[in-house]
Amino acid sequence: MTAAPTTGTAGRPADTEPDVIRNPVLPGFHPDPSLLRVGADYYLATSTFEWLPGVTVHHSTDLVNWRSHGGVLREPRLIDPSGNPDSGGVWAPCLSYADGLFHLVYSDVKSFAGAFKDVRNFVTVAPSLDGPWSDPVPLPGHGFDPSLFHDTGPDGDGRSWLLWVDWDHRPGTNPFAGILLQEYDRALRRVVGPVHRIFTGTSLGCTEGPHLYRRGGWYYLVTAEGGTSWDHAVTVARSRSLRGPFTPDPGGPLLTSAHRPELELQKAGHASLVDTPEGDWYLAHLAARPLTSRGACVLGRETALQQVDWTADGWPRVAGPAPEGTPSLLVPAPPAAAERPASRVPEPPEANPDGFGAGSVLAPQWMTLRRHEDPSWLSLTRRTGWLRLRGGESLSSRHRQSLVARRQQHTRFDFRVTVSARPGSPRQMAGLVHLYNTELWHYLHLTWDEDLGRVLRVALCDRGKYSEAAAPTPVGPGLVVLRLAVRDDQARFQWALWDLGRCEEWFPIGPLLDSGRLSDEYATVGDPATGHYSSWGFTGAFVGVCAQDLTGSGWQADFAAPAYHEAGDGSGPDGPDLLPPASMEPRA
Repeated sequence: MTAAPTTGTAGRPADTEPDVIRNPVLPGFHPDPSLLRVGADYYLATSTFEWLPGVTVHHSTDLVNWRSHGGVLREPRLIDPSGNPDSGGVWAPCLSYADGLFHLVYSDVKSFAGAFKDVRNFVTVAPSLDGPWSDPVPLPGHGFDPSLFHDTGPDGDGRSWLLWVDWDHRPGTNPFAGILLQEYDRALRRVVGPVHRIFTGTSLGCTEGPHLYRRGGWYYLVTAEGGTSWDHAVTVARSRSLRGPFTPDPGGPLLTSAHRPELELQKAGHASLVDTPEGDWYLAHLAARPLTSRGACVLGRETALQQVDWTADGWPRVAGPAPEGTPSLLVPAPPAAAERPASRVPEPPEANPDGFGAGSVLAPQWMTLRRHEDPSWLSLTRRTGWLRLRGGESLSSRHRQSLVARRQQHTRFDFRVTVSARPGSPRQMAGLVHLYNTELWHYLHLTWDEDLGRVLRVALCDRGKYSEAAAPTPVGPGLVVLRLAVRDDQARFQWALWDLGRCEEWFPIGPLLDSGRLSDEYATVGDPATGHYSSWGFTGAFVGVCAQDLTGSGWQADFAAPAYHEAGDGSGPDGPDLLPPASMEPRA
């Protein structure tokens, strides 16, 4: 994997306030954080669902600045999400370390709407994040959110244990049937011995996301409860015995945003703990920042960090300026953070000078949808300075899309890209896409019209219903620059011709669009009263490029000079040119 430049907390420059963690530390779609320390190095592994490479990992030496290594699961033998439902795929990975190896446990969810969860759980190991990763070994699959606990500390017996959520589909039962524990033999790489039900949760319900720790003669079980929305919470239970029974903290949840809609960080839950070499403790958890109070979360669920203190009787407590048990935006960093100025390089990943990537591999911020990066459909070398995509299936497909996108990390941003494409059929398309999943997207694209020739169209998909928001706009030959300006819940497409090294004039196309629909809340469709949902929204919005060729002729399109920038508070989607000149001049 190619590491991205170091970024300051929440994407801010990393050369200021080294003693403060600014939340969220991983802005945009980075849910279900698994936080690990190996020596002086910290790692955060987060869910990727249907996006590839699977399991995004970030690295830090101070908990303030995080460097993206991109995804770990980069081969079909490690994961094949083709055909997975929206928000299926990789749920809640757990990254751990034992015997000089990283152990990565993850779920591949094949279906989950309705009563059943069809889940394949795996573990793979590697000597480093760059691999090589072993062939994945299957684990028990009657549940999800698997994690590993290695009892290898000074007082441990050296054994490892697998935890996971037991899912019960039967009517009249609690579907979140408890946390299960079974020994995992690291040498044999399989589970052995009996299964133990160690915790059935609290009255908050929806007990999931288990992680196990040992401290001061106690085993601590950290779980997520309340469901991964506004009532989300972090619950801690403990036991003197690994096999339980585990008793919940009498003080209630360790962390939650429930019943506090005024907090900027909502949905706080699904957490993991880590201790520093100096003995300080921190909690990584997911959170969301809605556009309005309990409104649309277009950025998805993000990763934040909180400082943790321990009571005299051995219970963890979140420390910080926010009210007790709630998430803070500013968190004291470990004292060692101020002693590592060399680790802070003020260059955010969105300023990556390589555009889509260096050499033949996409840069870490770029992802593909259910389809592994492969020269049969994607190339960074066929045309110098350009990304070439061989047209794939439609944006509604769950199989072979030719799409490259990055997370939306700001509620107000601008993105543009230069397109070189010569479609010869209405079934050949290439352009700029802003999407949540296969049923929610906005797409400005070049295509062909029998009467007008090469044209631009604005296509929309709203919960699966297709429409076009403007009449086709004729475009002459040559390079076309496409731009998307998003301001909270409003978005506008624009376009320009690339002429003599610059864009002479920008033209709006189509109406103002409701970008708030590209959110977790709008993607979730169901009846809370009955508990039946036909679809869920667990990811967040992406922006990027794609190409379709529904003729099957192998048609190709090229893209260059992608630029993503946060927009200021005073600019609107119809304002002046908010982007600087392209970082490179495309060549025809």
